Amino acid sequence: MSSGLTHFNAQGDAHMVDVGDKPVTQRRARAEGSISMSAQTFAMVLLGQHKKGDVLGIARIAGIMAAKRTSELVPLCHPLALTAVEVDFVCLREENRIHCSASVETRGQTGVEMEALTAVQIALLTIYDMCKAIDRGMTMTDIRLVEKSGGRSGQWRREG
Repeated sequence: MSSGLTHFNAQGDAHMVDVGDKPVTQRRARAEGSISMSAQTFAMVLLGQHKKGDVLGIARIAGIMAAKRTSELVPLCHPLALTAVEVDFVCLREENRIHCSASVETRGQTGVEMEALTAVQIALLTIYDMCKAIDRGMTMTDIRLVEKSGGRSGQWRREG
């Protein structure tokens, strides 16, 4: 099978890619996504008035933890020794939307795109979980890889 999908062997069976012969390089990835909510929910989050506590602080920690545990959540991901994880939020008042970005770094033999994407997903899911009692209509959107660097494929950046 020559589909170009690296997680399948010649017989078409799923397998973990052997990265043992790949050189160790500095690798970095950045992902992003957003969650939209009602004006009431947005105000509660911004003012820190949620009875469960600091929504964005807890979501930040959840995103960092998720990046570190990606290989336990995504079956064919390699466990990686991450050297840095940053999860940041921008609150867009006019849209009642919170934008999340995650940057992940390592020195290793495989990239950290999945770790960055997982950090964003789990950070946004944590916001949803903490606020769902008052707003089940929240919507997570535009979760995507923004850029990656390192490894054989080098630099990649999303256009637009």
